[in-house]
Amino acid sequence: MKSKPNIQSFFDPSTSTFTHLVDDGVDCAVIDPVLGFDQASGTIDTGPADIVAQEIARRGLRLQWLLETHVHADHLSASALLQRRLGGQMGIGRGVTEVQAIFRDVFNACDVIADGSAFDRLWEDREKFHVGRLQFQAIHLPGHTPADMAYVVAEQDGSSSVFVGDTLFMPDVGTARCDFPGGDAGTLYRSIQRLLAFEPDTKLYLCHDYPANGREPCCITTVGAQRTHNIHVGEGISEAEFVALRSTRDAQLGAPLLMQPSVQVNIRAGNFPPPEANGKTYLKVAVRGDTLLKTSACVQQDEAVH
Repeated sequence: MKSKPNIQSFFDPSTSTFTHLVDDGVDCAVIDPVLGFDQASGTIDTGPADIVAQEIARRGLRLQWLLETHVHADHLSASALLQRRLGGQMGIGRGVTEVQAIFRDVFNACDVIADGSAFDRLWEDREKFHVGRLQFQAIHLPGHTPADMAYVVAEQDGSSSVFVGDTLFMPDVGTARCDFPGGDAGTLYRSIQRLLAFEPDTKLYLCHDYPANGREPCCITTVGAQRTHNIHVGEGISEAEFVALRSTRDAQLGAPLLMQPSVQVNIRAGNFPPPEANGKTYLKVAVRGDTLLKTSACVQQDEAVH
């Protein structure tokens, strides 16, 4: 017998991220948990994850799955922290191997093995699994990144709720950017069409919201609302129009504030790089600007000679 999913959503205002707790009254899954991080001081803040862990403990739930929709570039994952505290397995899309390979090279992260083995399960497209009595299905939705997944949970009445990650935002915000390595606007458009093929009353749970005009943050929309009102992919917008719009928009966007630390932690399944010889852990900053770097090197060499 199908069980009705209980869904609670927790908003982290510092990263505009929603974490979702889904349970059947006994077993639960946590989707996209957040670990706070102050980049200026290098200080970790477990507060966002503590709130979710406390709710799991308060209700006496068993943590079965920690589900990542993708390798996030705007917040650090708390999956490893919650797994150490509460158990459970970590799952992410199989495309994570491509993301790991890209950023292992960017950060010269020699400890990272780009085979997804840092995670417990790599989901295939349309793969089904259970959280207690709840039936889930993973759907591959690349475009924002190669690894993006949505998680569909079946309702008792035959409808579904879908946790879409960064693929879609609220209709007045639009869609995810596609300019990260491995991203592609045309691919994202086609992925979104898979979501819009669900019944109009299907609930879509979002990973982020960036409200404007005084609106409160919201994590729930519907397929019908997206079809009609999404400013990027609503009815009548073709793939070519979307690609042009998305490409123009992406060219105007700066890098997310926490991109470099987030990616380094998240390709390691929420773990930090191993300590160095002095026992301390460091996150790297990949420096751009070849002309400046080469000039600096020449100056240093001249000084050494003279």
